[in-house]
Amino acid sequence: MLYALVLAGGRGERLRPYTDDKPKPMVELNGKPLLWYQLSWLKKNGVTNAVILGGYRIEAIKQYFGDGENVGIALEYIEEKEPLGRGGAYRQGLLCLPDSANLVIATNGDILTNQALQPILNLHQLNPETIATIMLTPLISQYGIVSCDDSDRVISFLEKPQLPYWVNAGVYVFSKHITKLMPEKGDHETSTFPDLAEKGQLSGFKSERFWKGIDTAKDIQEVSNLLHTIWNQD
Repeated sequence: MLYALVLAGGRGERLRPYTDDKPKPMVELNGKPLLWYQLSWLKKNGVTNAVILGGYRIEAIKQYFGDGENVGIALEYIEEKEPLGRGGAYRQGLLCLPDSANLVIATNGDILTNQALQPILNLHQLNPETIATIMLTPLISQYGIVSCDDSDRVISFLEKPQLPYWVNAGVYVFSKHITKLMPEKGDHETSTFPDLAEKGQLSGFKSERFWKGIDTAKDIQEVSNLLHTIWNQD
């Protein structure tokens, strides 16, 4: 069995009014919740069981997905009684997994990607010191770039180019013993990950495949227009 932990408690303040009655991962893209696409991607990549880590309006997720039969993954739910932060939510989820779950996929529930998971798992297992592996995605400029020559004459325009940097894509592989290193409350990205990086126990997988975080109504429209292409890529 391959387990996944899915953060699905986001309020999606910037997506209102879409999120007035549902958590961010339940916002619809072409008639299906964002979370449906993510769970379908996980299933396609070998995940058999997923734990939904929620809080805000989690009943909307339970009502739609139930035990997961409609997406082909066995689903369980953990509801936060108080905000734990992303690291605290992952810790709570990790504690509920069976001892046999040595490797765990973890994702933010508000992203879409078609990156295959096996290459990330392979990288994670390549170095026995690695405790966590982060999927990285290229940083795309939100603005167009203007280039000038030495005489300050404009010579070219680049519309939202890819920059020579990488950002955290919100997809991880965890070794189970990361559990005790996760904060009980707070963000793993500002505590656990920097500590692992300092010790050489954090790997980064550079992905060139499609990735998009869904944060605004514009993101919904852009991704909805691309879904057919995205979901038909190998």
